[in-house]
Amino acid sequence: MTTVTAERITSADRARRVAAELAAEFAVGAAERDRLRQLPHREIERLAASGLLAVTVPAFYGGADLPASELAEVVRILAVADPNIAQIPHSHFVYLNLLRLAGSEAQRRRWFAQVLDGARIANAQSERTSATVAEVRTTLRPVDGGRFRIDGDKFYCTGSLFADLLAVLVRLDDPDGHSGLAPGEYVAYLPAESPGVRIVDDWNGLGQRTTGSGTVHFDGVLVDFGQLVERSGAVRAPTAYGSYAQLLHAAIDTGIARGALDAAADFVRTRGRPWFEAGVERAADDPLVIQRFGELSVLVTTAEATLAAAGLAVDAATAGPVLTGARPSAGAAIAGAASTGLAVDGAISGGSSGRADGRRCDGTGTGALRGQLGEDHACTGGGVVGEGADDPVARASLAVATAKIVADRAATEVSGALFEVSGTRSAAVDLNLDHFWRNARTHTLHDPVRWKYQHLGRAILHGTAPPLHGVI
Repeated sequence: MTTVTAERITSADRARRVAAELAAEFAVGAAERDRLRQLPHREIERLAASGLLAVTVPAFYGGADLPASELAEVVRILAVADPNIAQIPHSHFVYLNLLRLAGSEAQRRRWFAQVLDGARIANAQSERTSATVAEVRTTLRPVDGGRFRIDGDKFYCTGSLFADLLAVLVRLDDPDGHSGLAPGEYVAYLPAESPGVRIVDDWNGLGQRTTGSGTVHFDGVLVDFGQLVERSGAVRAPTAYGSYAQLLHAAIDTGIARGALDAAADFVRTRGRPWFEAGVERAADDPLVIQRFGELSVLVTTAEATLAAAGLAVDAATAGPVLTGARPSAGAAIAGAASTGLAVDGAISGGSSGRADGRRCDGTGTGALRGQLGEDHACTGGGVVGEGADDPVARASLAVATAKIVADRAATEVSGALFEVSGTRSAAVDLNLDHFWRNARTHTLHDPVRWKYQHLGRAILHGTAPPLHGVI
């Protein structure tokens, strides 16, 4: 467990100022850390101590309760300086949000308190050998004593080398129903140093080289019921869980774009040579270079504006009453169902700002959930209850999809154009200016924007809401 003593940030203004101060510090040596693949242990300690990692903890539990739009701006500011450092806490914030949406009161109190004290969460979600990125093979099996064992291997575990806690995505393997839990996927929160956990520093990506995105092996790792959160309670209910996570990815790409543009401008002003046909003495006075910078600036400022608008859309989809300990959670409903032998396939509590906006049902277990969560959560029929593409959660998903598309283009084009406007000398290996493009190209692969175009087109032509699967 981390021994960092974290500051307490209580406002969005303070969060932005702290992020800007840290960004100025982290920018120094970012290219060198990338070139040598020096993991930013000191920088992550500074980030944890700053209090930024706790800014989304609900106010009821002692946090700043910042909305998604403000968190995205913090991430963007950090990404301008070093997108590796900006990406490391991505899953930290996402799995804090899962606790908020679907954790029990005991789980919230337990892990929110640790995060306020500086604890860091990393994901163990993706699997290299699965047929698709959505398939989960890591198993959660009940064992004697009311406990469970986790077995499997995870890859792309961003931040795992810096983590105190791992959020492990598992599939319940309990065909006889001995556990009393509903079939499906769960997230197990466990100490990174738990017996049976082995973290391997084997990430060798083209870019984002210092994110600590290694492999994590789980061999008979034991957890209890109190460490499990049902994932479907947040992902497959209209809670803006997916758009919240994707907004932060868009913020990283937007930050990369701004960082690349700033680096290109600095190089052209201080080291660039004009093309002889331009008839000017400075590269910065070449009219064609000026034109190109204008075009690149439009890309970056459009990405920033689109990100800001998407953040407000996510805020609107998650706005509501202040989250307090009195509100029942999905975890509480699952626990109650388990104790009574009921099969629960999905439950949801407060939204990202405490709004009880869960409206999912699948035709089974609905009555049980209505009884335990109250009439606000009742639904009829199968699938998702909503208002199509006009639903606030759908609008948030579509706004974030747009932001992700624009940020993807801005990051990859601007980081490549850096060399176009800077000239041959900018390609020197010792300058390592290609780390902007490598980081952009690697991070934008996280989820394909081509499918985001599909969801946007279907919404416009058919009024179809985007799917609820956590990556839009």
